[in-house]
Amino acid sequence: MSNAQIVAIAITIGLNALDGFDVLSISFASPGIARDWGIDRAALGVVLSMELIGMAVGSMVIGMVADALGRRRTMLACLGVMALGMALVTTPHSIRELCIWRVFTGLGIGGMLAATNAVATEFASERRRDLCVALMASGYPVGAVIGGTVASLLLRGSDWRVVFQFGALATAACLPLVYFLVPESIAWLCQRQPPGALAAVNAGLARMGHAPVEALPVRSTVRPRAGLADLFTPALASTTLLVTSAYFLHITSFYYLLKWVPKIVVDMGYAASSAAGVLVWANVGGAIGGGVFGFAAHRFSARHLTMFVLVASTIMLALFGRGQTNLYGLSFICAVTGFFTNGGVVGLYAILARAFPTHARASGTGFAIGVGRGGAVIAPMIAGSLFTHGFGLQAVSIAMGLGSLLGATVLAFVRLPAATAAPVGVTAAAPGGA
Repeated sequence: MSNAQIVAIAITIGLNALDGFDVLSISFASPGIARDWGIDRAALGVVLSMELIGMAVGSMVIGMVADALGRRRTMLACLGVMALGMALVTTPHSIRELCIWRVFTGLGIGGMLAATNAVATEFASERRRDLCVALMASGYPVGAVIGGTVASLLLRGSDWRVVFQFGALATAACLPLVYFLVPESIAWLCQRQPPGALAAVNAGLARMGHAPVEALPVRSTVRPRAGLADLFTPALASTTLLVTSAYFLHITSFYYLLKWVPKIVVDMGYAASSAAGVLVWANVGGAIGGGVFGFAAHRFSARHLTMFVLVASTIMLALFGRGQTNLYGLSFICAVTGFFTNGGVVGLYAILARAFPTHARASGTGFAIGVGRGGAVIAPMIAGSLFTHGFGLQAVSIAMGLGSLLGATVLAFVRLPAATAAPVGVTAAAPGGA
């Protein structure tokens, strides 16, 4: 892979880290929000869910935009929405206004997730594709760790608004990076062939150290349907339903760990600051797990490796439910659990990257992520309901861990297409199979 390809992949890692930063920073900011407006936990829970709702809608809707109008334009638009949304979160005078801007911010983040998965897939070489997608997905826990650390430092001398002011500046700083360093995907240009596509393809090939081409590949006379319709054609319907179901099921287990660790740690008698530290360790383990998965995918099938990791995730959540006698042991078990739960998310991203063809890649990824965010919304509710009805930590953790096990079972029925050769008229050395 050329330096230009590596830089593009590195930028997708940073863009995905913005998601992790925002998710953990709102958790740190939530006490200040509750104090400023005097709201109870129920109302605060609604505020915390607004972004997830926006992300679900953004993933599905803006994912289709990325397939229709291009990856680069979509990423730039999403960055603008995210930066503006984070800035406006600091201005409301009511909870209703705050919720509106959290949904708005979530729209941009959701669309960005769909677009970056497509970019990581299409800018990587065939040999490095699973690794690049895994590293891109690993940006989430890295952003969560950095976000949690930065937020805790900022909040020592300022109110909760400074967290989002920092987020808005960090997001805006990514705009010139994408504009100058991420050209349009060659795979998308070859598939869509908008006006000026040949010149854009050759410009992209030149940046990546490849020879120019004289003509674009011949397009199929059968035009793919637009948006969600294509995901449910006979060729893609079963794949769409299976990978979406697997993602949804595992996300319920993943977000149980992320959302309930602080409360569980406090209930064990530890300070809230210690609880935040345990959550950071869960994300450190997740970042390591994502990277390890990417390198392991060189030697093993991404689908089989993901199934193994999901089963291990179920086992580790059950072990987490047994509790620990000290904070060090609890931090360790959370780090190992995060290693496997986030490794499963990374594996599912790699599967999504291969499951859908170029013309439906962002739409398919966006649909799966959007529906999967439903699992993120209901997971804390299900766990809370089980706790309320008298189930202990062990029983709840086993029950919530079953989502990963069921996800692994669903993946047994997924059949991924074989790697494809480069389209006619474009060098086989071009990135992303273009």
